[in-house]
Amino acid sequence: MKTSLSSPAAGAVRFLVVFIFAVFAGLRLAAQVPGEAESRPYKVGSITVRFVGTANVNEQVVRANMQAREGSELDDTMIDRDIQSLYRTGLFEFIEVKREVLDARVINLVVEVTPKYRVLMIRFEGNERVKSRRLEKDIKTKPNASLDERQVKEDAEKIREYYQKTGYNQISVNYSIDRDRATGYGTVIFNIKEGPKVKISDIRFIGNEHVKARALRKAIETKRWWMFSWLTGSGRYKDEQFEDDLDKLRDYYREQGYLDVEVPQEKVIYDYPKPGKLLLTIQVTEGRQYRIGTVTFSGNKLYPSRLLALLAQQGSGMIFAPSKLDKDVETLEEFYGKDGYLETRVRIVRKPNIATGNIDVEYQITESEQFFVESVKIEGNTKSKSIVIIRELTLGPGEIFDLISMKRSKLRLDNTRFFDDVNITHESTNIPGRRNLKVAVKEGRTGNLQFGAGFSSLEKAVFFAELSQSNFDLFNRKGFFQGDGQKFRIRLQIGSVSSEAMLSFEEPWFLEKELALGFSIYRTSQNYDNSYYERVDTGGEIYTRKRLFELVVGRLSYNYTETKIQDIDEVAFLYGAREGKTNVSKVGFQLERDTRDKIVNTTDGGRVELNLDVAGGVLGGDYDYYRVEARTSQFFPIFRAQEQVIGVIGRFGVLDSYSDSEVPYYELFTLGGPYTLRGFEQRDVGPRQQGYVIGGKSYGMLSIEYSVDIVSPVRFAIFYDAGFVNSRSYDFNPAYYNDNFGFGLRLFVAGAPLSLDFGIPLTTDKENDKGNQFNFSFGTRF
Repeated sequence: MKTSLSSPAAGAVRFLVVFIFAVFAGLRLAAQVPGEAESRPYKVGSITVRFVGTANVNEQVVRANMQAREGSELDDTMIDRDIQSLYRTGLFEFIEVKREVLDARVINLVVEVTPKYRVLMIRFEGNERVKSRRLEKDIKTKPNASLDERQVKEDAEKIREYYQKTGYNQISVNYSIDRDRATGYGTVIFNIKEGPKVKISDIRFIGNEHVKARALRKAIETKRWWMFSWLTGSGRYKDEQFEDDLDKLRDYYREQGYLDVEVPQEKVIYDYPKPGKLLLTIQVTEGRQYRIGTVTFSGNKLYPSRLLALLAQQGSGMIFAPSKLDKDVETLEEFYGKDGYLETRVRIVRKPNIATGNIDVEYQITESEQFFVESVKIEGNTKSKSIVIIRELTLGPGEIFDLISMKRSKLRLDNTRFFDDVNITHESTNIPGRRNLKVAVKEGRTGNLQFGAGFSSLEKAVFFAELSQSNFDLFNRKGFFQGDGQKFRIRLQIGSVSSEAMLSFEEPWFLEKELALGFSIYRTSQNYDNSYYERVDTGGEIYTRKRLFELVVGRLSYNYTETKIQDIDEVAFLYGAREGKTNVSKVGFQLERDTRDKIVNTTDGGRVELNLDVAGGVLGGDYDYYRVEARTSQFFPIFRAQEQVIGVIGRFGVLDSYSDSEVPYYELFTLGGPYTLRGFEQRDVGPRQQGYVIGGKSYGMLSIEYSVDIVSPVRFAIFYDAGFVNSRSYDFNPAYYNDNFGFGLRLFVAGAPLSLDFGIPLTTDKENDKGNQFNFSFGTRF
């Protein structure tokens, strides 16, 4: 059955539904209006700057360091940034931002700042030996700047350090600040008690029964006063340095096995036996010396313990030296790393053995899986081609990831000198047992354009211009001819006794093989080798160079030179010089091995060079002769302090002709000058004819030099040179030798090494006894 509402009932129902809906809608609207009002942002009304204390800062300085502006929206984050910005100015002690709420959602800001005192003046009291103007250079507190007491305290310490460096080890520096609340300014007063100026007369040790005092003195930086202390800055007592030295003494003893050593600072005795003299006495409690007991290995499955024991330098019965044990850990990890076990880790466990009194050592080894090179990733080579880097690497994709080869690759890239920084690491991949070789480089400056003037005791004055590029690319015009690793050099030089024009080019990786191919063309004129005529050489050379094995490099060359002799005088004519042109066509072979740590101011290693030249014969030319010459140098570091080094240089050579030819007279050997015997003039040692040096066919030379750092890179040297030149080939009889001794300085001028030497002849002949010689020359002797 169907029912329905009557018309009046239906209307009532509809009215009721509409009413209820309207009520709910009204309530919802009423609830939304306050929320919307709450969401409207506050506005910044006025901004008032209020100073607490003396206003010694301009109000505009405060406003300039704030982002909040009148009428802008109020942002709490921005206000926090403004407070931080004001603090960073260093002008205020305290900053607070207060709010005043107005109607219509506007808030006034009151910025209360407490300015710091400012420095009115700085005064030094008690400084009788050092002028106030000099002390002002070492402090950062300045007049009219903000008064920062922490900075004043640091300045007092800086003053104390300066006094200590100049020998006032009893210096006392205190400070006081006279603040004027009325003006907001303060006067900083440094109160100085200088005490006497002293030098360290001696450093003594008490309790060092098993270690000599000489060895302990070498281990520390604090030194006794000596003749060059005024240059080196040594011989003065410095607090911080001496504290470090006590740590160095402890470390030195521990490396000798005295693990329980004590060097208490509070027991150091400071004596002043004479005015201006300081005697330091350091007390040492050595304790017992420990040795290594049994050495065992655990966790090693890949290699037997017997093999690993051979790799470790520290063995049973040896003195327990912590640094050497750490070195053994590094050696073992590198041994695993050379076979690709990159993540192998070695941990040392030290076990005191009560029965023997020694310390047993266990190497706990955690072996890793073997890794191979997946790919090579190169970064940072904005100028150099990737192939220039890749060809220096000794690792490639698919090979065992050898850590030793990785380090060797870095060394080879460093030696190119194309990059300021080279970093080679292994990088994880998603492939098990695979690592990427990551090479990150920072390009360096490889090109140079130089103009300049120089001088030496030989050249007197010289002007030159040189353009060189060690990372040259002949076909890269858009990249300014850079990036392929080639060598290019062009040089023009005009001097008082010589001139030179030279162009050279080298491709170090010919056909992408480790084979250098290069050439040079030149024209030189000079008369300092022999002042009796002028010699002009015009020619060229082509050569190839290759690393033969280990550090031995071989060089094969062909050279053709046209020599023109002109302006000869009567003396030169007497011993065979003739005007005109002669040609020399020759091949040369050179073997070289260089292990020097530095080319300039070498402190370790050496260099050996063997040269063989053959001219004429099937090669043509006007002369048939050969030359054999050997040159060697070796440097021995003797003391770590001041990098004290003894260098030994030896040379010998022989010239001889074959067939019916003669050896060119301008090729004959002579000695003397800044690069050979420094007590004699250039080319003043050798066989003579009618009193004039004509040279010989055999020679030998020995030079011994002791050098020491004065203030790096300035070095002081004492040397002895001896040598002989004989007329006949293969005549190495030193009966007619000349020698000298002397002293000199090694320093840098405009980035180039300069040697200043004063040579004093010892054994001379009648003709070359010309007294002491002063030589100054650029470059190195080898």
